[in-house]
Amino acid sequence: MKLSIVMPCFNESATLEVALERVLAADVLGMELEVVVVDDGSTDDSVTIAERIATHDCRVRVLRQGRNRGKGAALRSGFAAATGNILMVQDADLEYSPTDYPHLLEPIVAGRADVVYGTRFKGGSNTRVLYFWHSVGNKILTLLSNMMTNLNLTDMECCYKIFRRTALEQITIHEDRFGFEPEITAHIASIRPRLRIYEVGISYAGRTYEEGKKITWKDGFRAIYCIIRYNLFR
Repeated sequence: MKLSIVMPCFNESATLEVALERVLAADVLGMELEVVVVDDGSTDDSVTIAERIATHDCRVRVLRQGRNRGKGAALRSGFAAATGNILMVQDADLEYSPTDYPHLLEPIVAGRADVVYGTRFKGGSNTRVLYFWHSVGNKILTLLSNMMTNLNLTDMECCYKIFRRTALEQITIHEDRFGFEPEITAHIASIRPRLRIYEVGISYAGRTYEEGKKITWKDGFRAIYCIIRYNLFR
């Protein structure tokens, strides 16, 4: 099996190099590894850093969006360019740890799952304490999504999502920004015969807005729209 990790990146020069080093050093359970960095119109040194690493490690490829279009648009481009039969999302910051890869990948490698979601709310080894209202908002959005999809996820908004290519090929992604999370969840839940979905606890070192966090309250309202739009009006 070949694992393609798609890493959207927008102005992450402070963390990108370390993030890539950790991904490239991670245990991927013996799979061939490809990392597709999709630069989403960065105005800092992110592209220079990614291309320098790609020059020295053939496992890394760099795509350039040209202008900032959002996480969903970057993932759409990355998924299309990836060559692996297993695809995984990894942010370019340091909030999520590649040391969790073996646990996340195991249900896929063992043939028990078609899709795996990480969750920051059960089973992780450690979690940074941050914003109360963010956690409340996340749980509300996950609850609304679950009500529409009839899934019992605990963290619909988690970055870590892994797909068999055969599952992802049945989905067309429309959302350009963070609406990707509820949209992809709605699509996955609608596929018949029903996909085998697993959830795995992960550690989480969230960052503050001063440290570069980008999601805002506007994205929360867009998520509600996406939950309704992609579940009720396919």
